[in-house]
Amino acid sequence: MLLLPPGHKHPCSSPEKYRHYTVIQLNFEEKQDDTSPSSDTIFYTPDRKLQWDDFLAKPSPMGPSAAVAYTSFAYDGNSNLVNDTLRITLRLQVFFIKSASWVRSNAKNSYALAHEQLHFDITRLVVERFKQKLRQTALNRDDYDSIIQYQYLQSFREMNRLQYKFDQETNHGLNPAAQLRWRDKVNVGLRNNGVLPEELGIENLSF
Repeated sequence: MLLLPPGHKHPCSSPEKYRHYTVIQLNFEEKQDDTSPSSDTIFYTPDRKLQWDDFLAKPSPMGPSAAVAYTSFAYDGNSNLVNDTLRITLRLQVFFIKSASWVRSNAKNSYALAHEQLHFDITRLVVERFKQKLRQTALNRDDYDSIIQYQYLQSFREMNRLQYKFDQETNHGLNPAAQLRWRDKVNVGLRNNGVLPEELGIENLSF
């Protein structure tokens, strides 16, 4: 899991334009996996799982990993004023980069692929949590863009913490019981708009 540059946004009109308006409507759109098979980018969709043919980079000669899935997320957006409502639209991208992802030739099995898919799922989970944070944040009409950017950076850090914790607790997939627990944890989060089992008061997951 590697860092990418922060999300970006299209320039919006001057804040003075919205000075007398207090209603803010936040909308989300998501980039879907509608690219051609030759594209270097795979956008996250639940029905499109990773395949070993997606891992095109040369394996690293060092390190404990049998494979690396390069996943991340970004956004751009715009805003417009409709009557007394400022409508903000954020376009989210959850993606996997083929040319930066790799697998060792002796590691191409279904269990290892499930581990890499979970890395992608964790990225998707964090995006759901990012959306929930924004829905619960009071956006200031004069400075909403910096507030969104701040929450994005916080979520980006959370993504890297979760990815690291996942690899540590599963020993990079060598602990099947831990990987099963993480699979169930992530699935619960994805079904509940990013809310994790411990935040729902759920313990001892068993599916």
